[in-house]
Amino acid sequence: MRIGFVGAHRVGKTTLAEEVAGNLSNYDFKNEPYLELEEMDYLFSEIPTLDEYIEQFNYSVKQIENSGNDVIFDRCPVDILAYIYATGEANNLKAFYDEMQNAMSQIDMLIFVPIERPDVILCQESDLPSLRHEVNEILHDLIGDLNNEILEVNGTLENRTKQVLGKIYSVMV
Repeated sequence: MRIGFVGAHRVGKTTLAEEVAGNLSNYDFKNEPYLELEEMDYLFSEIPTLDEYIEQFNYSVKQIENSGNDVIFDRCPVDILAYIYATGEANNLKAFYDEMQNAMSQIDMLIFVPIERPDVILCQESDLPSLRHEVNEILHDLIGDLNNEILEVNGTLENRTKQVLGKIYSVMV
């Protein structure tokens, strides 16, 4: 099963994805494109640019295309597309949207980690809190257009992990 974790920055997405991966030892874990690109010496701006989001988007699509079956993706093309939309600078969004839908059709289950109300993770100004909220809203709309099995999680890390593992095990049976 291919499982994608999506959400804006600083919602606990990576922590949850790593926790779930630790419970599914036969699964390959793919770090989010930003981190993998950084490891390959890609230099990002302090405030990411449209071109940097597009680079991450393309990398994310390739991650899915080049992966096997039992994989956990920490971030997918759909959430990077939400960042592209949020910049308000991209031309030809339809092409990105179509490519995202094609890539996401290869994901069996999507785990959405939204900003909770009240927001339990406070962002400092340097963490771009307004972008975080805008991406959360855009992402919520975008995943509604997908045909994937979607689980929206909430609560503590322990509760989120139980929700995800319960859903995975129910689908595997």
